[in-house]
Amino acid sequence: MMNVTEATASAGALKRLSDEGVSIWLDDLSRRRIESGNLAELVENKNVVGVTTNPSIFQAAIGSGEGYEEQLADLAVRGVTVDEAVRMMTTADVRAAADILRPVYDATGGRDGRVSIEVDPRLANNTAATVAEARQLSWLVDRPNVMIKIPATKAGLPAITEVIGQGISVNVTLIFSLERYREVMDAYLAGLEKAAAKGLDLATIHSVASFFVSRVDSEIDKRLTVIGTQEALALKGRAALANARLAYEAYEEVFASARWTALSGAKANRQRPLWASTGVKDPAYKSTLYVDELVAPGTVNTMPEATLDATAAHGEITGDTVTGGYAQARADLTAVETLGISYDEVVQQLEDEGVAKFEVAWQDLLDAVTKSLDSKGVDAE
Repeated sequence: MMNVTEATASAGALKRLSDEGVSIWLDDLSRRRIESGNLAELVENKNVVGVTTNPSIFQAAIGSGEGYEEQLADLAVRGVTVDEAVRMMTTADVRAAADILRPVYDATGGRDGRVSIEVDPRLANNTAATVAEARQLSWLVDRPNVMIKIPATKAGLPAITEVIGQGISVNVTLIFSLERYREVMDAYLAGLEKAAAKGLDLATIHSVASFFVSRVDSEIDKRLTVIGTQEALALKGRAALANARLAYEAYEEVFASARWTALSGAKANRQRPLWASTGVKDPAYKSTLYVDELVAPGTVNTMPEATLDATAAHGEITGDTVTGGYAQARADLTAVETLGISYDEVVQQLEDEGVAKFEVAWQDLLDAVTKSLDSKGVDAE
């Protein structure tokens, strides 16, 4: 238990982050976190106003089996397929988390208090199946504060437009490139225009665009290390922040356009940039690097608990650390390209790897649940 002094210190950096216009979301969820009261405690004491999940998070949670035994037994008795079992467990967790966060949702007019759940990653390159899955997940969770996560693949872009056009709030995930991010914003605006044409209330539709951060440094730093010159090594740890800052510049441009002004007049909501993958991968970097250096109004930072705790303990929130850095950001990415590292190649590789990693995690989860159902004497096929 934290004493009063510790709790006050903990709240300091997190409160400053919130006061700067950054919504703090937790990048984790499990049955144990829900039932122990931990999630409610983080909302109460650590400024957490949203939750994101992904296939890897569910694989870790459900794969451990902790807290899922009773539901697994019920599912086994019913003889459900493994796919149905997984969806029943994941949507139950998201529904419960959404209920915990409902007061935040109500207090912020739907801006925060959100819980995200991802479409089956095996559908990342199938537009029609992604749309159908998004509708199904929205129906299964049946909470106004759910967000359906759709990957920003080429096939995902028209799915985003269609799902937004049906009035379903979307968290667009696995964005690595500036070009793709602009395509995502365009897909969102097109979706709002479809929703408006149907007479839907645009004020009820929300979206975030999850721009991945640390993985960019991981890949580019690796290539800089191979080059090994003083000039190359001096660029380590700079590309991810540069990329994210230029994404925010693109966000500012799109949401100052005439196209957006028309939608804004119909009470549409901006699609906020969400900084994802903010846990530091390189131990040489400060553990709060991708929090302290990405402070800008109207953003979301979704953090694994270790990063949340590190920010509470020693985050340095000194105001906006994004909008004044566009020129330096461009210079940093140009310097990386000059050394022979292709930006386009890196971001495409990261997107491909991101989809593949989630597919593997989902399959691992299906395998673990199959084993659990089989152990109860039920054929999971």
